[in-house]
Amino acid sequence: MAGAREIRSKIKSVANTRKVTSALQMVSASKIRRAQDLMHTSRPYTLHMRRVVAHIAQANTDYKHPALVEREVKRVCYIVVSTDRGLCGGLNANLFRKVLADIHGWQQKGVGVELIAIGQKAAQFFRHIKLDMVGTVAHLGDHPRVEKLVGVLKLADDGFMRGKVDRIYLCYNQFVNTMVQRATIDTLFPLPTAAKEIQATEADEAHPQPAIAKVDRANTWDYLYEPEAEPVIRHVLNRYFEAMAYHATLENLASEHAARMVAMKAASDNATKAINTLTLIYNKARQAAITQEISEIVGGAAAVGG
Repeated sequence: MAGAREIRSKIKSVANTRKVTSALQMVSASKIRRAQDLMHTSRPYTLHMRRVVAHIAQANTDYKHPALVEREVKRVCYIVVSTDRGLCGGLNANLFRKVLADIHGWQQKGVGVELIAIGQKAAQFFRHIKLDMVGTVAHLGDHPRVEKLVGVLKLADDGFMRGKVDRIYLCYNQFVNTMVQRATIDTLFPLPTAAKEIQATEADEAHPQPAIAKVDRANTWDYLYEPEAEPVIRHVLNRYFEAMAYHATLENLASEHAARMVAMKAASDNATKAINTLTLIYNKARQAAITQEISEIVGGAAAVGG
């Protein structure tokens, strides 16, 4: 019965694992609704903010903010948004794989790369890669706040304003539905490049905003600013930068709970199948042991009787 005892121990171990995965599935299922509500509340504001800055990028304003001017790319900055915890399938791995491929493309061109990690998993992963990590922030919780992001965002913004960084990318998992989360890399600065990407994705189902107005006579018009163009544009671009980064954390949070719920459900189903298989093996082993004992008893009785 040693074999049967070992199988019984495995069944108990798998059953305990199923309890954990089932609990994690229920926790994520209870949190995903709140995460989706936060994301859907933030999405319209973010999409319209992108439309505003894309339109500003087409204006011929007297004040030329550094974000409104394209320049030669010598160094880029990636802001990578990940989860703080694991057990969410390939959510983080898919994003990191896409970011690494993009980084490799720039490095082949001789462009320098620096990185800002939002989330513990991104910090742990990219710490082992030879990249210049200039800032990290983690443990945003289930209710992220802009105040916790301001520090690392200022590092990226200051680098761009001082000319140390020529392009800023925002990398996160975009929530499409419960089963699909899309690894996304958006260009934040400079705005002309970002505007081209926004216009290219207007027809995307995940971006159901109205089409961005295209100006036929490029560089021949401007807005009327009050009091002046410089403080207004600076304020709008600061809000745009913060809104995009904050919304990325909300998209990633909703994606995290959806991915974990699906992954833990699959793990629970697999555990149930493993328990059923082990139970069948256990019953066969027990029957074989009983049959062997009966055969030994019958054989011994026959020997004594003979």
